[in-house]
Amino acid sequence: MALKRIPIKDHSAEANLFMRRTFIAMLLVVVMMLMLISNLYFLQVERFDDYQTRSNGNRIKVLPVAPNRGLIYDRNGELLAENRPVFSLDLVPEEIEDLETTLIELANLLNIEQDAIDDFKKDMKRQRRFKPVSLLNRLTSRQVALFSANQHKYPGVSIEARLARHYPYGSALTHVLGYVAKINKEDSQKLSLQGKEDNYKATHDIGKLGVEKFHEEALHGEVGYQEVEVNSKGRVIRTLNFQPPKPGMDLVLNLDVKLQLEIQKLLDKTRGSVVVLDAKTGGVLSLYSNPSYDPNYFVHGISSKQYSYLLQSKDRPLINRATQGQYPPASTIKPHLALAGLEEGVITPETRMFDNGRYQLKNVSHVWRDWVPWGHGWVDAKKSVEVSCDFFFYDLAYHLGIDRINESMTLFGFGDYTGIDLYEESDGNLPSRGWKKARYNEPWYIGDTISVGIGQSYWTATPLQLAKSLNALINKGQRTAPQILRATIENGVTALRPIHELPPIPVQNMENWDLVLSSMHGVIHSPHGTARTAFADAAYESAGKTGTAQLVSIAQDATYDAEKLKEKHRDNAMYIGYAPFDDPQITVAIALENAGGGGSQAAPIARKIIDYYLLEQHKDVEIADAKNNNEPQP
Repeated sequence: MALKRIPIKDHSAEANLFMRRTFIAMLLVVVMMLMLISNLYFLQVERFDDYQTRSNGNRIKVLPVAPNRGLIYDRNGELLAENRPVFSLDLVPEEIEDLETTLIELANLLNIEQDAIDDFKKDMKRQRRFKPVSLLNRLTSRQVALFSANQHKYPGVSIEARLARHYPYGSALTHVLGYVAKINKEDSQKLSLQGKEDNYKATHDIGKLGVEKFHEEALHGEVGYQEVEVNSKGRVIRTLNFQPPKPGMDLVLNLDVKLQLEIQKLLDKTRGSVVVLDAKTGGVLSLYSNPSYDPNYFVHGISSKQYSYLLQSKDRPLINRATQGQYPPASTIKPHLALAGLEEGVITPETRMFDNGRYQLKNVSHVWRDWVPWGHGWVDAKKSVEVSCDFFFYDLAYHLGIDRINESMTLFGFGDYTGIDLYEESDGNLPSRGWKKARYNEPWYIGDTISVGIGQSYWTATPLQLAKSLNALINKGQRTAPQILRATIENGVTALRPIHELPPIPVQNMENWDLVLSSMHGVIHSPHGTARTAFADAAYESAGKTGTAQLVSIAQDATYDAEKLKEKHRDNAMYIGYAPFDDPQITVAIALENAGGGGSQAAPIARKIIDYYLLEQHKDVEIADAKNNNEPQP
């Protein structure tokens, strides 16, 4: 067996191989070091400004600051909506060891309802644990005293002061002023769609109703900002810069709060509404709907019990009857129809007919009855308005026809929105052939037209529409939209809002307008006028028109007996009027639900309103007692 030969190691070759490998490794290390140094230079020198900005962004936060909401005044400078300091109970969850136990003890100490605790837990989930969350938004003086005496027991719980909206006249102005309340999910979505979410980052409340909602943009103002330095946990260390918010504009309204309070007192417990306009400008001097409710409940979070009471009440206090109540206008529109008949040439000032109390068409068995069973005898256009003769207007409507009635009444604004600066408004219904076909899929019958002639049938109007149409009538075709806002105040500068003029109604013969206004004067001043009793011995001359709206049909052989009807089926009392007659200053429209006759129920209230405005408005009337006269909790 031959032996295997072991080769001798070549140390020189191995040394060369090692040196080559070492050189390559060193070369790689040098290249990587150069790359690292180059990258460090790029980050520390070339990109210094960029990364310094990013670093500051992590250290400096920009926090929004809510603006103060603008105040609201009446035409005489009375404050209607203000910002009052209130105390809230805030909890910082991170600083409270046993949150559930703390909530139970606070509820027992301060008599906190479960609804408030549930809302607190919902709000807490949307906040970081080191940020305060409000448990109660409006502490009473007793609650403040109780907690202050026991505050040492509750670390992480404190009382904080802030500004909140307050309405000193409570329920008297709810339906016109509206209210603000907490921004909800729906509000947030609308603000996002409008691109306004940034301006509400620090705002908790937003206008929900009335003037507060319609003029939200002016009242809210513009958000401010403060730059603060924070630590790694997000807590504020110091303030670096402060840009103050721009407060909202103050608003001056056309409203006269003294007149509004007087109307509230006059209506008392009667369901209904009153609208008072400036006869020349259309400014809303008063707009009251009864019953009402205290808007301050909504500002601080109304309880489910309170809201259920308002929602389920048969008196429907949440409805603004002045702008949303749709009533048959009844005989209040007879002056408008008389004018239409005169302008269209269907009747003349000399047209006369004999009213025997029963209107009937040839070959038609149905009889339309006058409100006076035996009729008014011989009547013309003027007397028919004065005595409110149904017979005359049945015949006038028959000869005018629904098409011309619809066209003429559209010019006065019926069946359309008035243009008032409120979102809560109904357009009423001015019937037509097309409307009935679309609504009921039925043709228009002549009997429908005859009922429209006395403001019944399918015709409905709001009290605001009636007041606006009356303004157009007494100004002989010149029209203005009713306006609540009178002026804005910004940085101490008052800017009057211009009158909102509308296209005028074409006038065929001015003498026709004079005749109609004279007939309205006769409603009050003639021996047989339907409102003569209500305005007897008045210190001024006025004009108007009464109306009694029938809500249910009465059989042909039956007579109306209010005592046998349910209250909700009894007639509505209506009235429109203005004063003084020669130089109108105000117009009044009244609708009283289920109250009876317009001449006996609505006209006397109109008399008192006009008396107060014309004869007593300059007296020094004490109204402080009306402030804070809030509705009792349900």
